[in-house]
Amino acid sequence: MNFDPIKLELYKNILTSVSEEMGVTLQRTAFSPNIKERLDFSCAVFDASGQMVAQAAHIPVHLGSMPLSVLAAIEHTNMEQGDMIVLNDPYRGGTHLPDITLVAPVFGETSSSRPIFFVANRAHHADVGGMTPGSMPLATSVIQEGIRIPPVKLVRSGKLDTDLWELILANVRTPAERRGDMEAQLAANRIGERRLQEMVAKYGTSEIEAYMQELCAYSSRMVRALLQEIPDGRYEYSDFLDNDGITDEPIEIRVAIEIKDDIAVIDFTGTSEQVRGSINAIYAITVSAVFYTFRCIAGEDVPSNAGCLEPIQIIAPTGTVINAKFPAAVAGGNVETSQRIVDVLFGALAKACPDRIPAASCGSMSNITVGGYDVSRGRDFTYYETIAGGMGARPNCNGIDAIHTHMTNTMNTPIEAIETSYPMQVEKYAIRRGTGGAGKFQGGAGIVRSLKLLADAEVTILSERRVFQPYGLQDGESGQLGRNVLIRDGEEQTLSGKATFPTHKGDIIQIETPGGGGYGKAETSDH
Repeated sequence: MNFDPIKLELYKNILTSVSEEMGVTLQRTAFSPNIKERLDFSCAVFDASGQMVAQAAHIPVHLGSMPLSVLAAIEHTNMEQGDMIVLNDPYRGGTHLPDITLVAPVFGETSSSRPIFFVANRAHHADVGGMTPGSMPLATSVIQEGIRIPPVKLVRSGKLDTDLWELILANVRTPAERRGDMEAQLAANRIGERRLQEMVAKYGTSEIEAYMQELCAYSSRMVRALLQEIPDGRYEYSDFLDNDGITDEPIEIRVAIEIKDDIAVIDFTGTSEQVRGSINAIYAITVSAVFYTFRCIAGEDVPSNAGCLEPIQIIAPTGTVINAKFPAAVAGGNVETSQRIVDVLFGALAKACPDRIPAASCGSMSNITVGGYDVSRGRDFTYYETIAGGMGARPNCNGIDAIHTHMTNTMNTPIEAIETSYPMQVEKYAIRRGTGGAGKFQGGAGIVRSLKLLADAEVTILSERRVFQPYGLQDGESGQLGRNVLIRDGEEQTLSGKATFPTHKGDIIQIETPGGGGYGKAETSDH
């Protein structure tokens, strides 16, 4: 088939717009601040084989891993018209338990027995049960982290399975909020299904399928062209996670990137074995980090689809912290280990193509969950947020202050939303000046977020870069470490990077996030 390049560009944008409209629907109809304000969700379109063909510019850690959720849904269920699959089990297509994924098949105009496309969305729910409010505990087993949902039909022939629905809601602390958010996810998939069916009616299944495949082939060719620009060789780097929250032992993530012509082999051999704490990542997270990294350096014009990974082979030894085995705890692997995987990938690539690679960004999502009973509203509450930090300096400009980077792409929760929705008061929210690494180009600064609790609660913090600083490049200095503080009766107590503890009304939790690394040697003055 001869492909029209103009039509190819049109299809790229049409399919992307389907994902974007799904996202708008999800945001506008969601119930929780975590989804409607922070935008902690992602949407994408897939072909009949489960290959991702288009995505919106949502959350990288979701989008690179979601294809494995779609494949799990295809393998474990027989999907029919009007069905929708729900799942969150990290060992059967999910990532960590708060991320609930809904997958819907799309059928054509004819009475075909097989779906022609799929749409899917993933949203981070502020609570899915488990041993602590917010479902991000310092667990030692995935069993402790919340309700596990294998790929199962939530909707059958257009009708909600109310028994399954009620079972899920009975295992969370905030069922009304979960109900509203999952209903928004259902609506988002229905919008995606409707738009793809409209495309089929207008252009026909055969043409759409052909251009989907060509878009993936086009992305593959562009990534291959990028790889040919990088000098052949083997480039190694390693960095450390602070600890697993159970012991103080650092955890090494090691990578060797071998470039040969237009092929890249990403080998994580030598990475630490999986650990007792919850910072283990499953294979899908590692794939997602590799996808993101190479998509970044390939440039803005490359369509984000399965073709980006076609020239790349990933070796992730089973039983390591970047490819954990059941029943390893994984709540922090999705949010923290994913960031360090990106850091080591960029660290290795900085030796191969230094003009393309920034210094390390803050390297932590600085997760905080707060949960308890809100007496003033007469209900339970669970608050979850990732807090931004400094972006690493780039080869030609400073890093950005106070921004989410790499595997997260969320917004902040506005102060008004926090104080309206939860028994909390924001005491301080400011840029943490001077925390970016010095250099020819300065690393971005982190954030200070201080929350005063207006009710007794239980708090969990999962954070990194409290021991190992974000690295600088080309003689740039490292970014400053983050810091977590409990202020009680005016007295400060420094907290560890990973902690769970009870709090009392009037306590203040202060999260100070790391700065980004600097790039290049700082210019000195003779004066």
